Amino acid sequence: MERSGAATAVRSHAPSPDASGWDRDYQRVAAAIAWLDANRRAQPQLDELAAALHLSPGHLQRTFTRFAGTSPARFLRWLTAGAARDLLRDRATVLETTAAVGLSSGGRLHGLLVTLDAVTPGELGRGGAGLEVRVGEHPTPLGPVAVAVTERGVLDLRFVDRGERPDGDPSASRGGVLAGLPAATIVPDEAATLPVAEHLVATLGDAADGEPLRVAAVGTNLQLKVWEALLRIPTGRVVSYGEVARAAGRPEAVRAVAGAIGRNPVAALIPCHRVLRATGELGGYRWGTVRKRALLAREAARHER
Repeated sequence: MERSGAATAVRSHAPSPDASGWDRDYQRVAAAIAWLDANRRAQPQLDELAAALHLSPGHLQRTFTRFAGTSPARFLRWLTAGAARDLLRDRATVLETTAAVGLSSGGRLHGLLVTLDAVTPGELGRGGAGLEVRVGEHPTPLGPVAVAVTERGVLDLRFVDRGERPDGDPSASRGGVLAGLPAATIVPDEAATLPVAEHLVATLGDAADGEPLRVAAVGTNLQLKVWEALLRIPTGRVVSYGEVARAAGRPEAVRAVAGAIGRNPVAALIPCHRVLRATGELGGYRWGTVRKRALLAREAARHER
């Protein structure tokens, strides 16, 4: 692979001078992932990657590992051609098996991590009138997240990139699930949303425990079935869109199921990043393919350990 393409990728992700610390780190790792992807056939060393990004090898190693959960060298091995197809090789009956035994990897009941509780049609029909929603924004290793919660559970959890806060709104959730609840009362309250962000951080580090995180899901019957199927995918495994469609009871509706996966309201905790195309290609991701690669690399490294 020619270096000119890699240089373009680095320039396109270069951090802006006024970026905050988390934003600089995110952009640096995004540039590193793009460069590694463009140059993976050459199997470059850390020094080459650091030189391309104009960073010291030590600083890059620390920043990359904090973000992606694994070193650039291990991440490069995951990127090599065929890695995703290898992950998919054992995909047959993954969801059926985990549904039957009720377990995810490590013998842990996935219900200990996330439970779904649908928002009622009446609440939706009233546009959220009488519903109090507390919102806040918090840092995580994969960038800041905007969180919206009610007494029933988490309504919305999404990664936020700089420039995505409309009209100075500190919570990008207003453009997500809350767009369908225009009559809801919105209350900024980071103390109320902090436990959700902490749960996500603990999950990224494989340390989530204790009470399950309740999600007050706003979706159609098909979407709820799809999100429940996603919760049955074990850590360190991936499945195809077709398998999710079969697990949701709609094997003929792969396109509609893919749409439901894309509308997952809870980033990372409902693991839509574990769904790949049947060819092994990543496909899209609502919060960017850089995060999808990082999430899969984290889980693959954890699974190897």
